[in-house]
Amino acid sequence: MRADLLPGVTVFERGWLSSNNVLLHGSDGEHATLVDTGYASHAEQTLALVRHALRPGQSLARIVNTHLHSDHCGGNAALARAFGARIVIPPGHADAVAAWDEDQLTYRLTSQRCDRFSAEAVLRPGESFAVGGRHWQALAAPGPDPHSLILFDRQDGVLISADALWENGFGVVFPELDGHPGDSGGFDDVAAVLALIESLDVRLVIPGHGAPFTDVAGALQRSRSRLAAFRADPVRHARHGIKALTKYHLLEVGSEPLAALHAWFTTTPIVAQVWQRLGRPDGAAAAWGERLVAELVAQGVAVLRDGVVRNE
Repeated sequence: MRADLLPGVTVFERGWLSSNNVLLHGSDGEHATLVDTGYASHAEQTLALVRHALRPGQSLARIVNTHLHSDHCGGNAALARAFGARIVIPPGHADAVAAWDEDQLTYRLTSQRCDRFSAEAVLRPGESFAVGGRHWQALAAPGPDPHSLILFDRQDGVLISADALWENGFGVVFPELDGHPGDSGGFDDVAAVLALIESLDVRLVIPGHGAPFTDVAGALQRSRSRLAAFRADPVRHARHGIKALTKYHLLEVGSEPLAALHAWFTTTPIVAQVWQRLGRPDGAAAAWGERLVAELVAQGVAVLRDGVVRNE
């Protein structure tokens, strides 16, 4: 938990399975707002963190989601139930949330969990909300997610960047991964958002994952280098995306027999789609997945021992 970054803001820096959560404290007599709620399996931990950080007499009145990937909104239902908080989401998936369409929301596509929640309002690009004397403007940030927002406090130059900018990169560009890059292209959207961030007077970034940082120019340079590599070799991005989802799965389960992981590769729709689009490498999705697991082991982020794959 980071409460020393700037007055009225507490950051819960989470592991990579759950996004960072940003608690915006209200002024006297004003309740708090939480930006993003982490993954569903961590909902009780998120609830405990929020309860511990709230000021005496303060409650959580509002949840704002930057986007609806499961690691950013999986705690919505639990926190709304506990506090009666209103949930505010970007407009792009509002109908899908109302109907709870897990295909449109990508939860079935990625075999990830998100407990059903209801949204009371949408936050559109260009709109702002105020908490504790700070004004946060929502800016469109398509790229890793086509409907994502970033939130900017112009007064102090603070950017809540979600998956648009991390200290050493950005999130998987899902429109490119699932084969639906849209009219402008997912990589082009990432480039445009990086240019937007560069145009702002950003002095502190609170990313969706990883520690807050102030070297904005360095982060932009590293992100552009990464983007150039993905543009030059889209297959590299596709393999990176599936390895990231595999690592995410291992983060959730902790460890899993290799045979069960084979089954995950063959039953997770986005894995099968990417495998087919790449020309069915290795002849079977499970065999391709085993090769990707071997690469994760070689990178030191997973361990394979006695037929069991363990997150490292």
